[in-house]
Amino acid sequence: MQVEYADLSLLGSRDDNQDRVAIAVAEHAALLVVVDGMGGHAEGGRAAEVTRQVMLETFWHTPQPLFDPLGFLHLTLGRAHEEVVRIGLHLPLEQRPRATCAVCLVQQAWAWWAHVGDSRIYHLRRGAVIARTRDHSHVELLFREGLITAEQAQTHPMRNFVECCLGGDPVLPDMSVSRRCSLQPDDVLLLCTDGLWSGAPDEQIARLTNPGKPLREMLATVCQCAVTNNGPGSDNTSAAALRWCGR
Repeated sequence: MQVEYADLSLLGSRDDNQDRVAIAVAEHAALLVVVDGMGGHAEGGRAAEVTRQVMLETFWHTPQPLFDPLGFLHLTLGRAHEEVVRIGLHLPLEQRPRATCAVCLVQQAWAWWAHVGDSRIYHLRRGAVIARTRDHSHVELLFREGLITAEQAQTHPMRNFVECCLGGDPVLPDMSVSRRCSLQPDDVLLLCTDGLWSGAPDEQIARLTNPGKPLREMLATVCQCAVTNNGPGSDNTSAAALRWCGR
């Protein structure tokens, strides 16, 4: 595979960073993972780290190219959920570690992705967002029902409330898994936490497709702009990006 990739995680205005980011690139496949530990719960950072480790270890122990990418995503997210639940069993349900997660698998000019919560995946092409995931949140539901606008969703007081996540309740959470998506040269896949997308509009995110600049430099610009735009209340801001250059 010919790919360019970069990842970044900024602290924002928080005292600690509960996000985790990882990119694993092998000869025939690549995996991108972004996890956001939920700061309102105990040990959100630990929940994010456990999720990251499960995703990476499973990827490296799976023969590649993967025979069943969608099955891999579903089963591995389920395994991560079980591990996050396990580390919180000694706590009351409402205090248990939790995390949101976005994960993307790339191989043979195709991409598959899955997410739980409000960590997002964007598919970018020629300066435009051609697809993105839809958050598991009350605000997203209001938007899809036409009850609020996209601009209102950005500032809604419940925009940080997610309806499902990894950890907490042992029952497997709802997860959204994509169909296979075709990649064209210079397409960019971006995975990010809400700290980024809450402060960076789609048109700014879409600039990551500019082939004239290093992906790492452009990602740093977008992340820093998000922190600046979110002001004194900026969250941890993390992202992983991959540009598909060809087979």
